Amino acid sequence: MKIRIVAGGPDHLIPELKSFGTSSEDLWVGVDRGTFIILEKGIKPDYAFGDFDSVSAAEKEIILKSDIALNQYQSEKDQTDMELALQWAMDQKPEEILLFGATGGRLDHEMMNIQLLYRTITSNAEVKIIDIKNEISLKLPGTYTIEREDHYTYISFLAFQGEVNGITLNGFKYPLEKASLMMGSSLCISNELVNKSGTYSFDSGIILMVKSHD
Repeated sequence: MKIRIVAGGPDHLIPELKSFGTSSEDLWVGVDRGTFIILEKGIKPDYAFGDFDSVSAAEKEIILKSDIALNQYQSEKDQTDMELALQWAMDQKPEEILLFGATGGRLDHEMMNIQLLYRTITSNAEVKIIDIKNEISLKLPGTYTIEREDHYTYISFLAFQGEVNGITLNGFKYPLEKASLMMGSSLCISNELVNKSGTYSFDSGIILMVKSHD
């Protein structure tokens, strides 16, 4: 099972959702105004979470008439709508969770959405934040193979917390061998694959990997 969660980020930063799968095994989840965005894209959401304070009266009426399993909350609460939706999604134990509409709006929400990836780091699901220009994911120590994709020109690695030790990059324009990457360092920003595939590995720490294009 794969779960796609759509929040209410700026519409122009949300990619064509139908290209990310509409099979019967996929679940689509709206977060507040993201529910209306899914409907606008011609997809029927299975579930929705939020206080729905970011939709107009007309948009909310459309949502309420769309036979969606709604989880409505009060505006004043201790968790964001995205956190509640992501926690529910993880409880379903899917193989993949993709988050859309999570970037480009209010900076506090964007930063929190990226930090929410930490909540998923030990799950078996592959979790990514995707917008029109970027794909963001967290990685634990290990060795990974990465394929070159026409859609993404650059690959960046950032220390998510503290220090990443032993980072090695092979098949990249700027290779590394057992380097250290500190939080706040731009050492691994805007790298590129020079072959069809490459590998990256590190011994300790957590890496925030960002694939992006201009």
